[in-house]
Amino acid sequence: MIKILFICHGNICRSPMAEFIFKDMLSARHLSERFYVESAATSYEEIGNPVYPPARRELAKHGIRCDGKTARKLIRADFDKFDYLIAMDANNLRNIRREFGDELFSMVTLMMEYAGSRDDVADPWYTGNFEVTYRDIVAGCEGFLQKLEREGVI
Repeated sequence: MIKILFICHGNICRSPMAEFIFKDMLSARHLSERFYVESAATSYEEIGNPVYPPARRELAKHGIRCDGKTARKLIRADFDKFDYLIAMDANNLRNIRREFGDELFSMVTLMMEYAGSRDDVADPWYTGNFEVTYRDIVAGCEGFLQKLEREGVI
C-alpha cells in the first residue's frame, strides 16, 4: 500500500482539499485499494475543526465529499508511516524544518513541483479564491500520479 500525507498550515483548506481530490482521482482510476491518503497541519490552530466551509463547497462543486474530516497535527510518527509527504507551500516546509529538523524535512516535497512549478499552492485563506486553489491541487495531484506511473509504482 502506498501511503500519502498532504500537509498545510491548518489542515482545513488546502491539504484536505488535496486529500479528497487525490482520493477522487484514485477512485476514478480504480486505484483506491492501493493507496492510503490523509492530510495534516503544521500548526495546532485548527485541530479538531472540520474542513472550512468554502473549501467544502469548492469540492462539492466537483462532486467530491469530505464528510467527517477534522484537522489533525503532523507528528513525528507520520515520517515513518507515510511514503510521501507533500506540503502545499514553502512556509509549511519552513515550519516542518523548524519542528522536526533537517533529516525529516528532507523527506517532504512541494505539491506544485509535481506540476512543474516552483510556486506555492494558492492559499485561499488569504485570497478567498478556492477555485484557483482547486486547480493548483488538481495539477499537482495529476503530476504526482504521472510521476508514480513513470516510476512504475502504479
